[in-house]
Amino acid sequence: MVSKAMGRCPDPLPWFRVVRSDRTLAFEYGSDSYREQSQLLKLEGIRFEGNKVIAASPLDTVDKMLWGPRD
Repeated sequence: MVSKAMGRCPDPLPWFRVVRSDRTLAFEYGSDSYREQSQLLKLEGIRFEGNKVIAASPLDTVDKMLWGPRD
């Protein structure tokens, strides 16, 4: 679904920022595409624990970043 939306966008989007909900990359671990995506993320300061992306802060969630803290 995300790839369709990105493909229809007239402007180039940073495809490498898309990760699965379990924080893993969409490509097979160790593949050329996996290495390219992980390298691009690391250049932006993203850290990994094993094959999973680490959140900037353990308390950060997508909902919190988009909508703010719960009341």
